[in-house]
Amino acid sequence: MSEKSAIDTPIEQASARPAPANGLLANITRAVCATYLQLAGWKVHGEFPALDKAVLIAAPHTSNWDGVNMLATAGYYRVKLKWMGKKSLTTGPFGGLIKWLGCVPIDRSAANDVVRAMAEAFAAAPRMILAIPPEGTRSATREWKTGFYHIARAANVPLILSVLDYGAKTISLAAIVTPSGDYDADLKVIQSYYANARGKHADKFEIKR
Repeated sequence: MSEKSAIDTPIEQASARPAPANGLLANITRAVCATYLQLAGWKVHGEFPALDKAVLIAAPHTSNWDGVNMLATAGYYRVKLKWMGKKSLTTGPFGGLIKWLGCVPIDRSAANDVVRAMAEAFAAAPRMILAIPPEGTRSATREWKTGFYHIARAANVPLILSVLDYGAKTISLAAIVTPSGDYDADLKVIQSYYANARGKHADKFEIKR
């Protein structure tokens, strides 16, 4: 095993400064999302990093509500997230809308090429923040899937650690992590930021120690 491990840079938690304003619609969306988060009892921590490209780890992921809260938080930060979806979602009558909402179409029949396809998507885009739930499922699991890590490595982009903690009712941008290439060592660094987080269904999220 390599002696290298990920370089992690904790994000200042005292404020929750959004990305720079980029139009009236983004400001309206931010106001709506901020209102939703406040009414739902969520507190947001961490300044959104000045990165044009990154893989954003979205965890814990135990409920469909996680996606709603993630998108609301992205709107609050004035950031348009990208997410991976089945190619068929973008080919029907609502395909254009699905793409506009951030879907990056993936051919599930060519699973081995997903990492390459996403690396190419990163290379082609001037800006791309790709959100990935590392558990890969809302069901209980102790093992994270490795796709988020291999995509970040192949695209040569950092990881942003987003922690959705239903226990403290906080959504935090906790750290920026630069992968070293040693997955096992890096995963320990990454998961240390999630050790005390609780999912909406607490029994479905557990960090393997």
